[in-house]
Amino acid sequence: MSLLEALTDESKKPQIVKECCELIDAEVDDKGGISGLAIKAGYKAVKGIKPGFVEHAVEDMLPEFAKALDPIYAEAKSQNKGVSDFFASHSSRVADALLSITDAKAARAKSGVAKGAYDKLRSSAKKNVEQAVPRLGRLVEKFGN
Repeated sequence: MSLLEALTDESKKPQIVKECCELIDAEVDDKGGISGLAIKAGYKAVKGIKPGFVEHAVEDMLPEFAKALDPIYAEAKSQNKGVSDFFASHSSRVADALLSITDAKAARAKSGVAKGAYDKLRSSAKKNVEQAVPRLGRLVEKFGN
């Protein structure tokens, strides 16, 4: 089963979206310092656009994320490696795959608030996504199998 099939399975999708949102919340909560304040402010602004905005965005992008991550997932499986550990050891590739999707979405964003927040935080996005990869790997491993 491909990662796309696993992560878009209608019977699992609500739980996957919920856990992805929890992952994002946890990553934002973990941020500290000046950059952490900027991330928290940007996230709060995005969440304030309308109720369920983040959940809708995750649900909307989930198939694209799964498709982008599928080659890395398949490589881990073909090497009989744990997906979580494999993702962690290839965090740069994982981040690039995910950011290619979010960059394209941000370029087409209708919400000026969402686009502005993304643009302000994009310069540090790769580092932040790489830091989230271990949690993401565990989530993918849980639902991808």
